[in-house]
Amino acid sequence: MKAGISIELLRPPLIRQAYYITGSMADAEDIVHDAYVQWSNMDAQHIENPEAYLRRIVINLAINLKERAKRQRDAYFGQWLPEPVSDSSDRTTVGKDNLSYSLLVLLESLSAKERAVFILKEAFGYEHREIAQVLNITEAGSRKLLSRAKARLAADKRRPVPIAQQQAFLDRFLQAIWSGDASLVETLLREDVTVISDGGGKAAAGKHPVAGRRSVSKMLVGLYRKFYRNALAEPGIINGQPAILYWKDGMLQTCQIFDIDATGVRNVYLVRNPDKLKRLAATISLPVSRIP
Repeated sequence: MKAGISIELLRPPLIRQAYYITGSMADAEDIVHDAYVQWSNMDAQHIENPEAYLRRIVINLAINLKERAKRQRDAYFGQWLPEPVSDSSDRTTVGKDNLSYSLLVLLESLSAKERAVFILKEAFGYEHREIAQVLNITEAGSRKLLSRAKARLAADKRRPVPIAQQQAFLDRFLQAIWSGDASLVETLLREDVTVISDGGGKAAAGKHPVAGRRSVSKMLVGLYRKFYRNALAEPGIINGQPAILYWKDGMLQTCQIFDIDATGVRNVYLVRNPDKLKRLAATISLPVSRIP
């Protein structure tokens, strides 16, 4: 503890903010660690609000990392998706400020600063005055960045789906996949459904999105037959959305996240990059069996 700061109380919200800005829990934890190292080496006796100053360090480190990552994104093999986090086992991302996985994907269309302003204002309830101080911009600049972010996200009008409905969907989806009937899977999908896969060049994954109800249903059934017929399939909630975790030989191979609304599945996200599954696998228990 330094200058009255409680590390245990501040660490969870700081990690949430860094995670939402970067899309990587591993990077978020490193950022918060580095921020504490910087803070511990500072002469903070003349800083009026140590907590606010520490938050500023974390948020700006996250923005800088995100900007570097976007410049390097062209070298990433295939599609890039955020690191998934389990709601049930990782309490650092649970609460009123929890952002859905689908929203994290949409936020990738924003600049790092637009993303930071949107997250701080919409998820954490910061005032523009506070955001301006954190990002070293004017209040008018903060408002402009938020307006620009909202304009880019305006097409997304999704409403939260109750947990009971999400769980019921997972049961129906698993039964449909186990049946091997692509036409049955189709009934759960919207006509404009899209699948995005992220293998990072380290695991087999589609390099480009697949769109359309028929193509997606055939793809999902084909993937199950080829890769998951003998795997353990465990339903759960990841970043506030229904998901299926596929385990094989004691290893988490795929995190399949569903973006659903009242009309069916809008998007399916297949995270297969082992670097993005390592932390998730360590926070949840290996299932006994979900094979019919």
